[in-house]
Order: sequence, then structure tokens, then C-alpha cells
Amino acid sequence: MKRLVSSLMLCGLLAAASAHAALNVGAPAPDFSTDASLGGKVFTFKLNDALKQGPVVLYFFPAAFTQGCTIEAHNFAEATDEYKSLGATVIGVSTDNIDTLNKFSVSECRGKFAVAADADGKIMKSYDAVHDKRPEYAQRISYVISPQGKILYEFTDMNPESHVTNTMRALRDWKTKQEKAK
Repeated sequence: MKRLVSSLMLCGLLAAASAHAALNVGAPAPDFSTDASLGGKVFTFKLNDALKQGPVVLYFFPAAFTQGCTIEAHNFAEATDEYKSLGATVIGVSTDNIDTLNKFSVSECRGKFAVAADADGKIMKSYDAVHDKRPEYAQRISYVISPQGKILYEFTDMNPESHVTNTMRALRDWKTKQEKAK
């Protein structure tokens, strides 16, 4: 019960955050390498390696197992096959430790996509994703990164409901432009 109350309080506090600056569309995406978990298996996620396979949807979330982050993880999990059909890799990042994310990857992410640990906050700082009021947490922000390592799209909203819809639309638009350019 205490954990539920704490999670709801954190969720409410984080939802009350003010708008936050983000990396601009067209900016280079900072490269990173970190421990991640997919389906309870830990591996090293390297952004540059993932970009060799296609675009990357990089989303930052405040804390595993909080209400909003669980909703967002479920939404990304449900959309994973569609992201894959567009050639995209999804990776979630938070300041949670890898042991917590290992559990989160199995339960809330349903083993569909990886979540990465940013325990020292360096990744969220490089992506200007530090929460305004609680700097130990990430802002809820999603980026779509082109295979060339540029920011294609950015969406910041503490409400977890629109991140999948918006990043999916950005990916479809990008794919359409790529097909027309051929």
C-alpha cells in the first residue's frame, strides 16, 4: 500500500511539471552505450549499432512501475510490431537501476522492447530530458532518430497516452518521404 501511495504521489508530482526544452529537430542525436534489458536479459545497448538497423524511437520516462510509466510501457509494447514493420527500434530510458529495469522489461514492457539504465543521468542530460522539478528523474519525452543520427521528431508531454501515436506518425511520415526520394 505504501508503494502504491508513493507511486501515485510521484506520478502526480511529475505530471504537474512545466514545459521543458528538448533537442531540436535536425540536431545530432548524442551517441550512448548503456546496460539495457529486453525480456529480462541484460545486454549493452549502443545507439550507433541500433541506428545501423533503422530509425530509433528513444523515450525517456521518470520511474519504472509508476502509474504513468506503466501505461506508457504497455502502449509501446502493444505497438512494437508496428514499429518493427516501419524498421524502427524502440528503447526506453530511465534513471532506474538495471535490476529494476530487468523486472520492468518482463512485466510492463512485456518482453517486447528494451529499457535502458541511466543511473548517473548522463544520457538524459545529453538529450535535455532532465525533469524540471525533480532532476533525479527524466522528463517524459520521446524522440525519433533517423538512421543518420539526426533528431527527426520530439514530443514532450507528461501524459503517457500520446507518445506512441505521435512517434508512430513521425515514423510513417519519414518513411513516406524516404520512399518518395527513391
